[in-house]
Amino acid sequence: MDTDEWARRGSSFGAVAADYAQNRPDYPAAAVRWCAAPVGRDLAGLRVLDLGAGTGKLTAVLASLGADVTAVEPDPAMLAELRRQVPSARALLGPAEAIPLDDGSVEAVLCGQSMHWFDMARAVPEIARVLVPGGTLGALWNSDDDRVDWVAGLSDVAREAGSPVVSERRAAATAFGRDQFGDLFTPTEGAEFAHAQTRTADSLLATLGTHSAVLIMDPAERDRLFGQIRAYLASRPETSDGEFELPMVTSALRSVRV
Repeated sequence: MDTDEWARRGSSFGAVAADYAQNRPDYPAAAVRWCAAPVGRDLAGLRVLDLGAGTGKLTAVLASLGADVTAVEPDPAMLAELRRQVPSARALLGPAEAIPLDDGSVEAVLCGQSMHWFDMARAVPEIARVLVPGGTLGALWNSDDDRVDWVAGLSDVAREAGSPVVSERRAAATAFGRDQFGDLFTPTEGAEFAHAQTRTADSLLATLGTHSAVLIMDPAERDRLFGQIRAYLASRPETSDGEFELPMVTSALRSVRV
């Protein structure tokens, strides 16, 4: 996407912060632990920064695992929702490009569904600054598992409104880590973790309604596209009878501060 569209989409989430908190998927604990593992000790008590924290989907998982978590988020509406969702977490307003933390103040920086919105040329040195040497940088992205036939069909129908799919995410995540982390970090490692979310047609459409491409879409076009998605779900035996399980994959990258 061009710079203007990237900026519009990146700033669109605050208008639907409550819907985002309710409908976006969380992250498997195993993926979160894997991202932080190079530090060499358990997450309990580990000083972790959730960067680009949104409404706290990852923050909540980190808190449940006992991490000493600080969440940093640039959108005031998203940050306010995070504070409602995870009141126990320290939550600060700020961007990835100017992190409001002291040098060497955290042992891990984790980014859930957020790193692709960073200006990486500015964010990577900031992340390195707040990390202790040997600290870990991890990134997680949720994708629909289009190796499943009906999920691949859903992706075809939903087009730009749909969730990213794992067949596309794999190559993109690998290239992203290789090209963006730079000399301040060790070469990236990648892993995938099976995930799933219970859905209905209504809740799936509610989730799609929090995607940036949908948020900037013409309302008439959005309604037409959502009608096509609803018709597709009604036509499939896997999704036509109320609740269904949406198979997902969490793709993760990790690297160590040198």
